[in-house]
Amino acid sequence: MEFTIDGRKLDSVELKCLVVSHGLTIEKSVYKRFGNEARLNTNALTCNCFKLPDGTIVMATDMGFHLSTLSSMFSWDNLKLIKYMSDLKTDYSIKLIDDAPVLCFKNEPVCEVSFMPYTDFYSRKTASGMPYMGNAVLQGCDWVAFQCLWPCEYAQAGKSCQYCFSGGQFESLARRGKPMPFIPSPGDVKEVTEYAVENCGVNSIQITGGSTFSGDREEKFISEYMLALPREKLRGEVLLYITPPERAELIDRYFELGADRIACSLEVWDDARAAVITPGKREFTTKQRHLDALNYISEKYGPNRAFSNFIIGLESTESLKHGAEYLAERGIIPSASVWMPFGKPVMGSMKPPELDYFREVKELLAELYVKYSLEPAGGCGLNVCVERDIYRWAHGLPCC
Repeated sequence: MEFTIDGRKLDSVELKCLVVSHGLTIEKSVYKRFGNEARLNTNALTCNCFKLPDGTIVMATDMGFHLSTLSSMFSWDNLKLIKYMSDLKTDYSIKLIDDAPVLCFKNEPVCEVSFMPYTDFYSRKTASGMPYMGNAVLQGCDWVAFQCLWPCEYAQAGKSCQYCFSGGQFESLARRGKPMPFIPSPGDVKEVTEYAVENCGVNSIQITGGSTFSGDREEKFISEYMLALPREKLRGEVLLYITPPERAELIDRYFELGADRIACSLEVWDDARAAVITPGKREFTTKQRHLDALNYISEKYGPNRAFSNFIIGLESTESLKHGAEYLAERGIIPSASVWMPFGKPVMGSMKPPELDYFREVKELLAELYVKYSLEPAGGCGLNVCVERDIYRWAHGLPCC
């Protein structure tokens, strides 16, 4: 499907990248009109999303509410962000036009959009009293994601990834001597997952925690959560994001417990930039240990079982190409999350890339997916990740 922005033609993948990276504003009339019938909430922790006319799922970060949430959580730290405010303005918006939600650029209509059906997911609590909101998110049509089940030890040591919202929170709390956030129990995760499957159309799950200094300690966390999952109810996939362990047999344990794919994410390939952007990963875990774990998975379990996420927008396309090709030719999926520069500056910038950059990344990954027969997870697609969208574009497939 083709759209027009500032006189330039672009497709759904490119438009998604631009909206995700730049954020948007949503008119109050849209919340009022659709708030009771769609998954649309003014709380930034609900990770709103919408669909383009062809079904492409796009994160809808309302900049006004997002920035107010950041301010409430990092009030002192955000005083430092005042000089970046000009970078946090967006030309994208969703307006109510003839009773329909319309994506606009500089107030000019681009296309009508639609929202996910309403759910009470974010108003619920587990039997133990844990709120769903802030601990789990619904992603697109298919996924429930637990984005940070245990605190990142690298962040607590002052080595958080620059782009990471949760890492920034952990680092700030540790610096001020405050306790870390509540850790959901395996029972909480099971209850939330069952509700999402039975009431929200979910069929797949993402399990993610913070980076740890001990693979054995992380294995205890992961095993307890994996054993608690209602695996028989998950008709889709279980994606597991891990810190590359010192011992490869821990990876075997995770596959035995039902993981379909495992990520050991480098996020940034360029060594000089990675040392600044992902200091803990490079200093404590090292690039080589990431690659050793990914190669171990691919060699033992075959292609498409290992993947490494890249944060698209943090390095040059040339550098990204080197990393993506290294992985793809070994049967490892280079996946792609679009950088959302709304929380913390990265290398002194909060300015996202523009169309030409995203177009080059799309074409690069599409070529690799076809050449090496790689198929990313995603079903109908995820809010911020674009690898499944790129795969569909490369193969001429419908979104759902």
